[in-house]
Amino acid sequence: MLRTITIGSCVSVQGVLVSKLSNGKIRIRVGEKTYEGFPVSTKIAA
Repeated sequence: MLRTITIGSCVSVQGVLVSKLSNGKIRIRVGEKTYEGFPVSTKIAA
Protein backbone atom coordinates (compact mmCIF):
# COMPACT_ATOMS: atom_id res chain seq x y z
CA MET A 1 0.00 0.00 0.00
CA LEU A 2 1.41 3.39 -0.96
CA ARG A 3 1.49 5.99 1.79
CA THR A 4 2.68 9.59 1.98
CA ILE A 5 4.55 11.03 4.97
CA THR A 6 5.87 14.44 5.89
CA ILE A 7 9.44 14.93 7.03
CA GLY A 8 10.01 18.32 8.59
CA SER A 9 7.72 21.18 7.59
CA CYS A 10 7.71 20.99 3.80
CA VAL A 11 9.16 17.66 2.57
CA SER A 12 6.82 14.83 1.57
CA VAL A 13 7.82 11.29 0.61
CA GLN A 14 5.63 8.60 -0.94
CA GLY A 15 6.44 4.90 -0.73
CA VAL A 16 5.39 1.43 0.37
CA LEU A 17 4.21 1.09 3.97
CA VAL A 18 6.66 -0.93 6.10
CA SER A 19 5.35 -0.48 9.66
CA LYS A 20 3.35 1.71 12.04
CA LEU A 21 5.21 3.02 15.08
CA SER A 22 3.85 3.56 18.59
CA ASN A 23 4.56 7.32 18.48
CA GLY A 24 2.10 7.89 15.60
CA LYS A 25 4.70 7.86 12.86
CA ILE A 26 4.91 5.31 10.05
CA ARG A 27 7.89 3.87 8.21
CA ILE A 28 7.89 3.63 4.40
CA ARG A 29 10.32 2.19 1.86
CA VAL A 30 11.39 3.87 -1.38
CA GLY A 31 13.75 1.59 -3.28
CA GLU A 32 16.50 0.59 -0.85
CA LYS A 33 15.89 3.45 1.62
CA THR A 34 13.41 3.68 4.48
CA TYR A 35 11.92 6.91 5.80
CA GLU A 36 10.04 7.68 9.01
CA GLY A 37 7.50 10.45 9.46
CA PHE A 38 3.93 11.43 10.19
CA PRO A 39 1.30 10.21 7.71
CA VAL A 40 -0.48 12.76 5.54
CA SER A 41 -4.19 12.73 6.30
CA THR A 42 -6.49 11.69 3.49
CA LYS A 43 -9.45 13.81 2.45
CA ILE A 44 -12.43 12.52 0.54
CA ALA A 45 -13.73 14.75 -2.24
CA ALA A 46 -17.41 15.66 -2.10
